[in-house]
Amino acid sequence: MSEKAINALGRDAAYQLANVVKTPPQYGALTPRWLTGILEFKGLEAGIYRVNKVVEGDTPLDVLCGQDPDKTDIPQGYIEYETKPREYRLNSISTIINVDTKVSDVYSSPFDQTREQISLAVESLKERQESQIINNDDYGLLKNVADSQRVQPREGRPMPDDLDELLTKVWKEPSFFLAHPRAIAAFGRECTRRGVPPATLNLAGGVFISWRGVPIIPTDKLFVDGLKNPKARTGKSNILLVRTGEARRGVIGLYQAGLPGEQSRGLSVRFRGIDDNGVASYLLSLYCSAAVLAADALAVLENVDVGDYYEYTRNPV
Repeated sequence: MSEKAINALGRDAAYQLANVVKTPPQYGALTPRWLTGILEFKGLEAGIYRVNKVVEGDTPLDVLCGQDPDKTDIPQGYIEYETKPREYRLNSISTIINVDTKVSDVYSSPFDQTREQISLAVESLKERQESQIINNDDYGLLKNVADSQRVQPREGRPMPDDLDELLTKVWKEPSFFLAHPRAIAAFGRECTRRGVPPATLNLAGGVFISWRGVPIIPTDKLFVDGLKNPKARTGKSNILLVRTGEARRGVIGLYQAGLPGEQSRGLSVRFRGIDDNGVASYLLSLYCSAAVLAADALAVLENVDVGDYYEYTRNPV
């Protein structure tokens, strides 16, 4: 027997008169970008940053110390500078956004179409900026780790001993570890397996696990087998340890200060005009680089295996 029809206004018809609450466009690839928030940045005047260094010898400058009667003359000398110091030049990350003015005129309530398009493009450029700071072939952190600062894991997977080894490389005021979320999870499993769960701490508005009081910052720009979002259960990645700050001879980010049309640090948005078809065009440019002021400001644990899992009911080995 068929169900009796309801003699009332239906939902499909009523929907035509309803106000729909909408969200702005959601950018699925958006990440917190903790690195660019925690790393110290320095604004440049002309897009060039020169790192002047002293030529370091085997022994420090000789000095007079104590009251030895046989040594009365103060030693003389000077500190030599490098004659060809490294210069960092800003890298540009650019894109052009086109918006049909007929669309932006008619369909800009409740959200301005031009503003939303530019906002999504800005997020995309900032995601690329963080990736370049880590992976760029010239100034990227992975490419600028000194050979003496590269560490291999003892057993493939990241263990507390391995992070301790990194701390021996960057022992002068280390600021943070940097790792893919899969690598952080692998390290957490090793800590759980040994009964030494890492502590958590608050930093820059986020909560992070830490090791020896140094926060472990997540980023998907330290790839696993070359991928941001690997599908396989296994894979290899790297873990960085960074000291940041110009005053501490650390790693710093670089950007161009005072850009025309500046929207945020090192990022400008410029209107390029409207063509004969009524399409408005906007140029977005972000200028960035990074500098390592001392070799001991950066170290890396390479070839970390993120795919080991355990049955925790068994005794640790």
